[in-house]
Amino acid sequence: MNEPYETYYQPQIPTYPQPPKKKKHTGARLCALALVFALLGSALGAGGVIWYQSRQTGTVSGGNETAMLRSIRENSVLDTVNVDTGKTMTPAEVYAANVNSTVGITTSITTNYWGFQTTSAAAGSGFILTQDGYILTNYHVVESSDSITVALYDGTTYDAQLIGYDESNDVAVLKVDAEGLAPVVLGDSDNLNVGDSVVAIGNPLGELTFSLTAGLVSAKDREVTLSSSVTMDLIQTDCAINSGNSGGALFNLYGEVIGITNAKYSSSSSSSASIDNIGFAIPINHVLPIVQSIIEKGYISKPYIGVSVSDVNRQSQLYGIPAGAAVQSVAADSPAAEAGLQAGDVITRVNDTDVTGSNDLVNLIGSAAVGDALKLTVYRQGSTMELTLTVGEQIQSALAKESNTQPSSGRNAGGFPSSFFG
Repeated sequence: MNEPYETYYQPQIPTYPQPPKKKKHTGARLCALALVFALLGSALGAGGVIWYQSRQTGTVSGGNETAMLRSIRENSVLDTVNVDTGKTMTPAEVYAANVNSTVGITTSITTNYWGFQTTSAAAGSGFILTQDGYILTNYHVVESSDSITVALYDGTTYDAQLIGYDESNDVAVLKVDAEGLAPVVLGDSDNLNVGDSVVAIGNPLGELTFSLTAGLVSAKDREVTLSSSVTMDLIQTDCAINSGNSGGALFNLYGEVIGITNAKYSSSSSSSASIDNIGFAIPINHVLPIVQSIIEKGYISKPYIGVSVSDVNRQSQLYGIPAGAAVQSVAADSPAAEAGLQAGDVITRVNDTDVTGSNDLVNLIGSAAVGDALKLTVYRQGSTMELTLTVGEQIQSALAKESNTQPSSGRNAGGFPSSFFG
């Protein structure tokens, strides 16, 4: 994922602002990794940002960092502290309140070329989740890294450890050995409207450190398909977001993190179109449960029902098949199988919410809690019926490269294909 962007940007050296008598942080810099989209048949580069916040007070048993990486540790417990953010701020006030919660991230990556090892660097952004050193960034910022260095606004640097990640949602949790850090305040990305003012703080190009850009929410729930065929529902914004901003926070004017800026559209060599100010951010509500699971449990817990689905195409709808999520397969002994779902069924409604396609169903299941009972409206061979389904749990390693899933509560793992998860 790193190599394509070496053709767009040249390696540079990231720098960080420092007060007098502070040691300046330097290091080789390769611009932050970007996600690649397809837009109107053109290959478009993308770079981005993501973030999450909460106050974490648990500790790892014996302070054993290796055990933490392998999830051999006592469970950490996140203590969420409510903060009154009822007063709107100016962009300058949001920056002053949060720049010390923003970090620059530099990684070292070693690659073997025909027996010869070469070392390169990549740079990105992140933000502080807890006062005791948990940090959120994009997975693509730290992917394949041999070492990770985090720099604060005052010039202080730390070596960081990768605690866990979810590649399908492009989030990674880091940990530094520090106390008394300034965490961000998490907002509610569902309480967001098109036209709301937002600001981003990050490190564009890896060297223009701790930069502020401002703009508006251009669209909500914008469905974007990445080059990996993963589809995500993202916040679209006209904030300037560039390579190096990846992993940074998108704030509302209450100073709350409501998104992780993770991608942008840009023109490609095969297109003469000029594309400006089309950036994207992952809604914080979409990834918060995943981040909490990584920190508290050492693994990723996701709701699952055990089906693969697709959209009902327009031609089928002409023959009377309703729009919805068409069930392609049902995993044996899964919650879907227990509820009576069958391949060929079309799910048109979950509780009181219409389902017009596969992405609607994925979002509804993703926002459900394990154990929730859902009423499904199902079209089957000309008839409509209602089925009740109890949401199960899918357990996934937070560090393994492959999706290491295992059944929970006696149910076989195997929810939606990973390409359906944002």
